Amino acid sequence: MTNAENSKYPRERRSAARLGAVQALYQMDISGSDVGETLAQFSARAMGENFEDGQCGEADYRHLREVVDGVVREQKEIDPAVDHILDKAWPLHRLDSTVRAILRAAAYELMFMERVPARVAISEYVDVADAFFGAEEPRFVNGVLNQLARQKRPQEFTA
Repeated sequence: MTNAENSKYPRERRSAARLGAVQALYQMDISGSDVGETLAQFSARAMGENFEDGQCGEADYRHLREVVDGVVREQKEIDPAVDHILDKAWPLHRLDSTVRAILRAAAYELMFMERVPARVAISEYVDVADAFFGAEEPRFVNGVLNQLARQKRPQEFTA
């Protein structure tokens, strides 16, 4: 493996972890399963290779777990922060379950994982939205996350 490939591999694993985290949060939201049960399923599952089909290759399981555990732990802070940005007629609980999972996972990274650059988190979660939806939802996700990031990390957006 060349140096270029070596440096790319962790990014691909992190991207796969983000997709997996969204899938886990979606599953928990829809089925009502608990975080331990859901994470156990995801750690044991052999993930596929095709990102566009909702499969995500070998994931950085530690990152996936950190995001899922973090969303569950910090949801009482995440949801109001996202709701503050959304139209009052369409709060987070009224959105599509997949969009809700994407916004929660991304919000966790933006609000609690300062080691991840805001622009990277936004781009990655817009890519996740792109894997599930047409153009409208990724634009929506981008707009919400951009606004949240500018509120929570203004220093990363000053020239």
